[in-house]
This record gives sequence, structure tokens and C-alpha cells, in this order.
Amino acid sequence: MTQPITQLEQARAGTITAEMEFVAQRESLTPELIRDEVAAGRMVIPANREHLKLRLEPMAIGIAAKCKVNANIGNSAVTSDQEGEIEKLHTAVHFGADTVMDLSTGKNIDEIRKQIIAASPVPIGTVPIYQMLEELGGEIEEMTPQHFLDMVEHQAKQGVDYMTVHCGVLLEHLHLAMNRVTGIVSRGGSLIAKWMMAHRKQNPLYTHFDDLCDIMRQYDVTWSLGDGLRPGSIADASDEAQFAELDVLGELTRRGWDRGTQVMVEGPGHIPMHQIEMNIKKQIEVCQGAPFYVLGPLVTDFAPGYDHITSCIGAAMAGWYGAAMLCYVTPKEHLGLPEREDVKQGMIAYKISAHAADVARSRPGAQDRDDALSKARFEFDWEKQFELALDPETARRYHDETLPQDTFKSAHFCSMCGPKYCSMKITEDIRKMAGDGPLVQLEPVEASE
Repeated sequence: MTQPITQLEQARAGTITAEMEFVAQRESLTPELIRDEVAAGRMVIPANREHLKLRLEPMAIGIAAKCKVNANIGNSAVTSDQEGEIEKLHTAVHFGADTVMDLSTGKNIDEIRKQIIAASPVPIGTVPIYQMLEELGGEIEEMTPQHFLDMVEHQAKQGVDYMTVHCGVLLEHLHLAMNRVTGIVSRGGSLIAKWMMAHRKQNPLYTHFDDLCDIMRQYDVTWSLGDGLRPGSIADASDEAQFAELDVLGELTRRGWDRGTQVMVEGPGHIPMHQIEMNIKKQIEVCQGAPFYVLGPLVTDFAPGYDHITSCIGAAMAGWYGAAMLCYVTPKEHLGLPEREDVKQGMIAYKISAHAADVARSRPGAQDRDDALSKARFEFDWEKQFELALDPETARRYHDETLPQDTFKSAHFCSMCGPKYCSMKITEDIRKMAGDGPLVQLEPVEASE
């Protein structure tokens, strides 16, 4: 029998690993539950053994855990450099990113990724086809299966914890996407589609799936099965192309498990609100509970520049219905490469979505911070409110824009209502009027004739 080496294989053998113990403490769950969820494939612990040698802090993605948020960073052929990407990494982690994907498509990718992995305490994901394409000079038609296998192994050796691979886009699916409003919007999906059309052959990432599993198992790299035919507009949501690929991803989930690899599955990026619940439940059914990792989804397409908002609405709903990880969208989505401030805004929006989903799903301790902040708010403990805020710096700045003096940090009002119209201050007065005892039901005084 093959020696168990991945988190999945060890869980199935009944072992509670050090990573499972660490995750259990972070999630306020028992190590036994973590082990059982990993063994069932409903939870993944993306932890490449090479990254564990550095500073990786293990975390879990799964329906039993808190809802997670991923931040995308990475350079492009047009802009960004190593220093800028490290700054974006630190910004994302500072504002609560649970994982970070390096989607670099420009120059010096290897050195940038080396620095990102060395600096990151959270798992790092990639889309290997991007770097492979850069090394082929941008000519996807020149790719051979071995090119891709070599790139996956190269990135695994670097310490990449999970990889998006578009194995589920099949040649027979392409006609289903031809009449869409926005066609094939996944970069990886479109590249594979172009390769298949050029060679009139089946997707080599599908035909070599078992070989890819063997590489990923060796380093315990987690699959993030890519949705290459995801809809890029709400007009294309929930169509035949999307669900044809989902059926293949369900098949590949089972094959990945059979070969000892951890698997999560990526989901659609543009879904109107009334279709989100159906999409989440369908994925969970087709992929037998494998963690679902969704981009957004954006619930409307008419607000470029504000897509961190249009998408975090859908993200909160997706998390509520069972998505295990949300991929953030920044204000720059569809417009340009995000910079530091865009990363911050995307993270803030998505931490709100994930937290709201955790409260709705009654995850352990999820509401504690809300309750503590509400108590501080009622008690006019401004410093405590700032401390507990998701973004303390912004909360303090907004308060101080109109009442900056220190004396107003203990005032029982803010600039919204002032001292006479604050409902919480009035409630305080009512309590004092009632005395120390409970406020008993009072009978109204009869009007005099």
C-alpha cells in the first residue's frame, strides 16, 4: 500500500496531523471533526510541504469551517513589479485575506512568486498556464502536455499550495459558449479552448489529469478545479456550457480523491441573485460536497468601478448557501490591474460578506465581535468601537472629521445626532427614569374628559 502523504490520505487513515490540530484551534472545532471533514473531501488544508518549511500557517476551506476570502494579486505585461506585489500581499493579509493567488502574467514571474511565498503566512495559489504561456512567448498553440506538466511540478517545488487548472473544458463543450453575450471570459479557459480548436484535439489537461494528480500528490498541492466556462455576465448565467463543465468537474473531483489529492472546485463569477442558491446547491450535489470557491458572484453588470459592491452582495448570499471560499473582486475589476488601495477595498467588502455568511451559518464565535462592538456603541466607548472595527483607521478618521478633539472620545453623542437627538442617549435616560429595577409594563394614563 502507498504511504499516506497528503492531508486527505492521512485523514482517511485516521491520523490527526499537526496541521489538523492547528486548524481545529483556529476554527474552534475538534481535531476529530477536522480529520473527518478532510477525509470526506468536504474540507481541504492547502499546505504544500515546501511552504510549510517557511512560514505558512495552516488553514482550512470547507463548509464546516468559517467562510474564507481569497485575494488576487500579480503583475501583468503592462504594469506592476516585485515591490508592488509584495506590498499588495501585505495589504491583503493585513485586511484578513485567508489565501492569496499570484496571477502574474508579465515578466520576472519566478522571482516575484519566490518572494511572495517566502513572505506569506497564508496559502498561495496560482494558475500555472499563465507562466507556461509567458515562457512560450504567448503562443498557446505551441504548448505540449509535457510543457504543462513541467510547469505544475516547477511551481509545486516552489511551494505553491493550490493551483487552478482548467481540466473540465472539453472540446465538445465549445459550441455551447459561442452564442453567449460575453463568450469565454476565463483566461485559462479561453487559452485551452484556443489550443483545442487549433489542434482539433481534446483538452490535454483533461487527458493528462492522472499525471497531474501524481505531481500534486507528491507535494500535497490542492486542486482548485477551474471553471473555464463560467459566465462572464448575468445574461450568460446558468447556461448549458457552465453546467456541462460542472458535470466534468464532478467526475474529476472523484478521480482526484481516488488518487489521494485534496480538491476544491471553482464557481461562477456572474449570477443574478435569484439563481445563486440553485447554483451553490447544484455544485455541492454534483461535486459531492467538495469545497466550493466562487468569484463573487456579481449580481449585476452595470456598475464598473463598483464591482466590489455588486459582487460582495452575491458573495454574502453564496457564503450563506454553502460556498466555502469567496474570491474577492476589487473596484478595478474589468477596468485595470488593482493597486494597493483596490486590494484594500476588495478585502474590506469581502470580509464583510464572509463574516455575514458565518453569522447566518452560526459558525462558532462568529457573532461575538458584533455583540462586543454593539455593546461598545451603546456605551459610547468610542475607543473600543475603533479597536473592534474591521478597519479601525477608517472608523476613527470618519469620527474625527467632524469631532476631532479628545474630549469627544468620551462624549455620549456623535455628529450625526448631536447631544439632544441621540436615540441611545435617550434610551439611557429612560433606563435611569425607570430606576435600578426592571422596567415593568406601564399602563397609559386615561385621557380626561
